[in-house]
Amino acid sequence: MTLEAPIEGEKTLLILDDDAPFRTRLARALEGRGFEVTAVGSVAEANDIAIKTPPAYAVLDLRLEDGSGLSVVEALNKHRPDARVVMLTGYGAIATAVAAVKAGALDYLAKPADPEDIVKALLASPDEKPEPPDNPMSADRIRWEHIQRVYELCGHNVSETARRLNMHRRTLQRILAKRAPR
Repeated sequence: MTLEAPIEGEKTLLILDDDAPFRTRLARALEGRGFEVTAVGSVAEANDIAIKTPPAYAVLDLRLEDGSGLSVVEALNKHRPDARVVMLTGYGAIATAVAAVKAGALDYLAKPADPEDIVKALLASPDEKPEPPDNPMSADRIRWEHIQRVYELCGHNVSETARRLNMHRRTLQRILAKRAPR
């Protein structure tokens, strides 16, 4: 399958993310860059849009409460093969990156992704390799993000989070009490 650029000038964009504050900030940032944004928080809503009015571009979260963003990629490929899709995820794993690209996504970025990096990924030509980010997250920030995500998935249970991270509970409590590193 060859990738073609979406219709010249069309900048319709679907954002799918279950994190409402992140979704709102990203929608505002991308509207400011000229996109016509539709932002939704569930796979069902995104699939409905992908079928009825498929956008030229999409930024999709991988894991949501009601399913996977990969199903939206498949719906977009079926109803709009020229759509350009970037997957976002808090779970940076090679297997999920491969699955996203095989499903038809152009790129795969770890959350929280910078709007500039997202725009670069959406607008890059298919044969050019993406440049490394201008301001990548520090190793401390990536570690902090991972801990926060596991903590959230464990229902904010410190003992369970510490067990899953193979970390002492008091150490985890000290990390959680601090502000996020830059």
